[in-house]
Amino acid sequence: MFVLVVRNNINPKAMESSYMLSAYLESQSIDCSFVDSSELYAGVTRDDRGLAGVDVDLAVVLGGDGTILRSARFLNGLDTPILGINFGNLGFLANDGESGVLEMVSRAFAGELVEDRRANLDISVECEESTPDVAGGDPSAAPNAYFALNEVAITRGALGRTIVYSLDVSDVHISDVAGDGVIVATSTGSTAYSLAAGGPIVHPSYDGLIVQPLAPHTLTARAVLTAPNDVVCIDLSKTREGREATLFIDGDALAFESPVERVLIRRGERPTTLLYANRDHFYRYAASTFFKD
Repeated sequence: MFVLVVRNNINPKAMESSYMLSAYLESQSIDCSFVDSSELYAGVTRDDRGLAGVDVDLAVVLGGDGTILRSARFLNGLDTPILGINFGNLGFLANDGESGVLEMVSRAFAGELVEDRRANLDISVECEESTPDVAGGDPSAAPNAYFALNEVAITRGALGRTIVYSLDVSDVHISDVAGDGVIVATSTGSTAYSLAAGGPIVHPSYDGLIVQPLAPHTLTARAVLTAPNDVVCIDLSKTREGREATLFIDGDALAFESPVERVLIRRGERPTTLLYANRDHFYRYAASTFFKD
């Protein structure tokens, strides 16, 4: 067995727990590797961290939701279950750390935790000088491919000017929208940026996409929930010169050498598996976070 431990290295409690976990794994003769969350910036691969070709049986994430999002991106392409234990400010994706890290990890080894398979996003970005014909087809055929567990957000650029985009779903034109941008989220991301923008709270079992306009300059633009196999296309070619858009993947900004022309988003082929102590984790946390008096 091989265990990957990702720790929030600016959180003293997470660091202290990682040392304790290291001693426990060593006592059980379990191979492991420790990675600091600050090292998992956008674009870092397992090859960069010396883990290329390694089958990771379990990922233990000591931190908040942001650390889990980075870990999920780092493990993209593997079927590794992620056990998140909250040491951050937000813990919607993580388990409460009060029961103890060693107890939670022991329960994971014993198969006593609940597996929650979450849809994620395959995102392909086409810039002005590179526009392969993948409309309605395979977004991964484009050169700039990205993974997200929560969302991709396409927003106004540095000048803060309104952008115009065309929204298509599976080759059907929905609308041309002017505004601050658009969020395309998974059900996991429904309680993050999409919720803050007025989107719905969606149970994690939903496998479609949530398309949430940002401050649209019309009363007719509304959130759209797609079917699981739909491909969402955001075409920015109608945005006038000087009104560039900025892309964020799970909160991390992407930089391109030329303006973005089109973004294709679909559900990823492999879901992300999160481990929980309780089957009702989502409703319990939603009730205490969003509906408390």
